[in-house]
Amino acid sequence: MGGGAYAIASIDASSQNVVVREIIENLALPQAANGEQLLVALPVAPLSLFRTTTTRASDTPETLLKRLGLVDSTAAAYLRSNKEVKQVLLSRTGRTVTVEANGSRLLKLTARWVNRDADDTFQRLLIERTDAGFVSRFEAAPLVSVQALGSATISSSLFAAMDEANIPDAVAIQMAEIFSGQIDFRRSLRKGDRISIVYETLQADGETMRSGKVLSAEFVNNGKSNQAVLFQDAASSKGQYYTFNGESLRKAFLASPLEFTRMSSGYGIRVHPITNDKRAHKGIDYAAPTGTPVRTVGDGVVEFAAMQRGYGNVIEIKHRDGKSTLFAHLSRIGVKKGQHVAQGDIIGAVGSTGFSTGPHLHFEFRENGEHRDPLTLVAEGGGAAPLSASAKPVFDKASAFMRSQLAQAASVRLASAE
Repeated sequence: MGGGAYAIASIDASSQNVVVREIIENLALPQAANGEQLLVALPVAPLSLFRTTTTRASDTPETLLKRLGLVDSTAAAYLRSNKEVKQVLLSRTGRTVTVEANGSRLLKLTARWVNRDADDTFQRLLIERTDAGFVSRFEAAPLVSVQALGSATISSSLFAAMDEANIPDAVAIQMAEIFSGQIDFRRSLRKGDRISIVYETLQADGETMRSGKVLSAEFVNNGKSNQAVLFQDAASSKGQYYTFNGESLRKAFLASPLEFTRMSSGYGIRVHPITNDKRAHKGIDYAAPTGTPVRTVGDGVVEFAAMQRGYGNVIEIKHRDGKSTLFAHLSRIGVKKGQHVAQGDIIGAVGSTGFSTGPHLHFEFRENGEHRDPLTLVAEGGGAAPLSASAKPVFDKASAFMRSQLAQAASVRLASAE
């Protein structure tokens, strides 16, 4: 993302009378006592070069250093001999590595990464050359939240537009969830629909490690403006999305128990993948790798959390008004019976336990004991209380600021188009 500023100075008629003169003056070099000129020697600092790459599964010490422009057998031998360094650096993919070098000689190597279970910190590995040889140390440091502005125009799909605008998939997923109650992303998108967005990027030493929350967004769909502002009322423990007028966008249920996936089998009659006979499929299946976090789609209480015949590891959650949801074939159960859970809490992980042909999540929705299509859950409203009277002035101020940020994001799109 880039920007520029321009200044223009006007020249009036009076400036034509200004006299312009050229002055040339010889400057004498300092001289010694005998009259000879002295050459002033400037200190020469060693030149350090900085390069960055990301680790690959096939990396060896030599190939990693070569990709960074270094041929340093001493550094390669150290990387190979240090078991901890080898474990966190050479056996991992996608970790950011920066080196400081003098020619092809490694002076310092820094690797950074974020652990899956750490929301606000990152890990840093430092390797430095000393007079006694290389030394290494591990550190943990806080991620720094930096705001990013983005904008996109729909030509085919939400994800295609976000990709073209270099906005991360994780942000696109949040957009789909935030506006799922207002926009049907399968049927209602129109070519030319416009998106403006303000979101977090979480950085480590100035390097973006991942995206964070959507802070504010506007989605103009078929001429209608849909807005969202993230705001945390002092009376609540979690932030919620509101319109600019303070109306809550929170639904009673999320659209999906997984953040990013595809539906592999729908609700209704189907041919069973194992028995090959036609039978009712009383839920929907989501294809996802083993270990993918599973979240509860709504507030509730855990009714069941254990192994259950062909369903393998199962979690059932009881919601209000006689509604319940069931999650099956889990590789891990992260909650206990009787535990209260809030919408979006991670309760387990995708697996292939029980009667299953491969890793996926089987998800069911019941109302008063009767199965219903889980895709109808997103239409359920009434998920959040309105803003309190004391919070409204604070919200109005935050909303006004976010309006200005979104206007800047939209201007970036217009400037790019022009």
